[in-house]
Amino acid sequence: MIELNADIGEGCDDASLMPYLDRVSIACGGHTGDAASMSTALRLAAEHGVAVGAHPSYPDRAQFGRRELAASADEIVAWVTQQTEALAEQAARLGLRLAHVKPHGALYHAASRDPGVARAIARAVAALDPALILLGLSGSRLIVAGQAVGLAVLNEAFADRRYQTSGRLVSRETSGALIVDPQLAAAQAAALAQGRAIDTLRGGRIRVTADTICLHSDTPGALNIARAVHTALKRG
Repeated sequence: MIELNADIGEGCDDASLMPYLDRVSIACGGHTGDAASMSTALRLAAEHGVAVGAHPSYPDRAQFGRRELAASADEIVAWVTQQTEALAEQAARLGLRLAHVKPHGALYHAASRDPGVARAIARAVAALDPALILLGLSGSRLIVAGQAVGLAVLNEAFADRRYQTSGRLVSRETSGALIVDPQLAAAQAAALAQGRAIDTLRGGRIRVTADTICLHSDTPGALNIARAVHTALKRG
């Protein structure tokens, strides 16, 4: 069964999702998160045998990391490094080791299309620990940058988001961008896992390579979506 991941430590009901997940990316101080929330998320993941990783972002709590900031490559390296190290320190106290890094929000999307941002993130991750896996939007600049510095990568696809025909995600600000019907999310996840084409928001169809499938803890009805997606993926 293809793995299922979620972004956690963002103030949602993470505990209810854990039985359905294989991997989690934990907010580590950029868009949200502090030492207490990181420790709670790490303990929860450990209880369920779920792989843990860092979810660094632009340092912008006011906009929850969903606004792109003008930044140099060195600034991006520093932000990713500082946030990932903060989570790694909490993990070490619990005898845990980080498995991956996945950028959050606007940083994730900037890295998907901007080779400079992608290279900065990949450089930071490789310098921290070359054994870390880099998660990025399937087929994006971030995947290419990770491979270029010798990192293992996971092409990420989404169960609860609509796509453009370009393969990018539809902006959250666009009506219909979120898939809140559990059965529709499950159908999209199953198609992604099987390499079949999925419908885009505007009616076209695309194929998206998926090594890992994400759902969001802040999507309305996230628990029901997680259950439906997990069931669909188990069926194969």
